Amino acid sequence: DNEKIEKLQQMIDESNHIVFFGGAGVSTESHIPDFRSTDGLYHQTYKYPPEVMVSHTFYTQHTEEFYDFYKEKMMFLDAKPNKAHLKLAELAGKLSAIVAQNIDGLHQAAGSKNVFELHGSVHRNYCQKCGKFFDVNYVVNAKGVPYCDECGGIIKPDVVLYEEGLDSQTINGAVRAISKADMLIIGGTSLVVYPAAGMIDYFKGKYLAVLNRDATSRDKQADLCITDPIGEVLGRIRV
Repeated sequence: DNEKIEKLQQMIDESNHIVFFGGAGVSTESHIPDFRSTDGLYHQTYKYPPEVMVSHTFYTQHTEEFYDFYKEKMMFLDAKPNKAHLKLAELAGKLSAIVAQNIDGLHQAAGSKNVFELHGSVHRNYCQKCGKFFDVNYVVNAKGVPYCDECGGIIKPDVVLYEEGLDSQTINGAVRAISKADMLIIGGTSLVVYPAAGMIDYFKGKYLAVLNRDATSRDKQADLCITDPIGEVLGRIRV
């Protein structure tokens, strides 16, 4: 509703070091399904549950089946940035960082520069043997498992799978940005995935806004909660 949007506008106007902490819900308006919603990946039928198929063990033991699932269900290369991504890029002067749980690279595609990708990105891929870098098209065009064109090693996406730790540099950067922020906007995340969700504890600033379709564990602490689609909400913010 207009009153809430105006309140969000006022908070943004009064802030100079905003951090946006986002999850899958930021990309659903770009037609990328999230894992946990009713039409998300967890509710579709595969021989194995999705959380097993995106685990490190499964990747190691069933690399071919991992890649079948990954290419079909985790790479959305036709997706375009939506109003939320575009507005955040426009807010670059006030927005000191984006902390993203998404792996789709849409924040960068929209023009945002300081993005901490907690769970990696489909756009970066490395040979596990020699470390050579491969772009996303190399992986897409490989039949089945992608192999390095130099040493023949298996190429792995730079995506954090279940059972894998997050990159410590990325975590430290994100925590530093959150702890210095005067406003934190949490958007499109249910805040159930740890350690990512725990980073919010580092926020000591003035305004906390939660833009999410469903209730989250932080709603009680928040100065403002909006449940409308995040692209619509941010799309109405004036820069």
